[in-house]
Amino acid sequence: MAEITIKYLAEKLNLAPSTVSRALNDSHEISSGTKEKVMALAKELNFQPNPYARSLREQKSKTIGVIIPERINNFFSQVIDGMEAVTKAHGYHLLVYNSNEDIEQEKTILSLLVGGRVDAIVMSISGQNQKGEHLKVLKNRAIPIVFFDRIPYDFPTTKLITNDYQAGYEGTVHLINKGCKKIIFLVLSKEVSIGKERMRGYLDALKSHNLPFDESWIVACGHSEIENIAHLEKVFYKIDRPDGVLASVEKLALATYRALAKTNIKMPEQVRMVSFSNMKIADLLCPPLSTISQPAIEIGVECANLLMKRLTKKGQPDLEDKIVTIPSVFTERESSR
Repeated sequence: MAEITIKYLAEKLNLAPSTVSRALNDSHEISSGTKEKVMALAKELNFQPNPYARSLREQKSKTIGVIIPERINNFFSQVIDGMEAVTKAHGYHLLVYNSNEDIEQEKTILSLLVGGRVDAIVMSISGQNQKGEHLKVLKNRAIPIVFFDRIPYDFPTTKLITNDYQAGYEGTVHLINKGCKKIIFLVLSKEVSIGKERMRGYLDALKSHNLPFDESWIVACGHSEIENIAHLEKVFYKIDRPDGVLASVEKLALATYRALAKTNIKMPEQVRMVSFSNMKIADLLCPPLSTISQPAIEIGVECANLLMKRLTKKGQPDLEDKIVTIPSVFTERESSR
């Protein structure tokens, strides 16, 4: 049997190959009757268009590069799910890389993506990325890029965040209203945008409620879970131990659960906790964790929608230099009651 190609379908239907191609792509230039004939024959012959050949003709890779700082975080996986829901419908694929919070690895990934001709990039910068000088290559190559969550404020493109300052403020006020007097703030990096904003909200909440503050209340943690647990054990072993915890990321909330279990301190009887987290099992923890959940799916969908509009419609302007804020959601559970 002859190879099933667009040309073969065109001969069978007595149509021009260009007409068949446009019909398969659901072009508005082709009548619904013609589209139905083409689709019916394609289905009958089990014809599948070659996406790689099409992308070469269109001078597009049909690939979006995605760079995240870590995989073990429910937030990032949900953002990717939101993106995929949109890009897949447009025939685009995601190529996901993990920078592991390492700026040198982030530079290498960017070099690979730019050299490998991705059509666009979605990125959440690493904890070590402060000045972002290596991002300038993206401006020079005119590759559309959208930043989310951890963003470089001075890069001219669209950036999606949540209301980290307000959420940090309200999470702290919640603990204060529950009677907490010594609330510690757990953070991975004071330099990353989200850490700065959440900490700023925490500090302003203490100040507005006339609570005393000591620099030791801001507990800087690392990426080793074992070291974090050991560090937090020492914090809770103190006679004047904290009675409230605001964790800026979910991995530090889990380290707190383990540290409290080792020190036999009960939650919420002796210490209450709220954490930024998109953990789906937050309600299954013992006790269930009070969370500030970022709108991860919505952020992913919005990132993808911006890029699909830019990439699939001719004559679209460059992405607007602006920050889009989508609010987080607070859910009170037993850990802070």
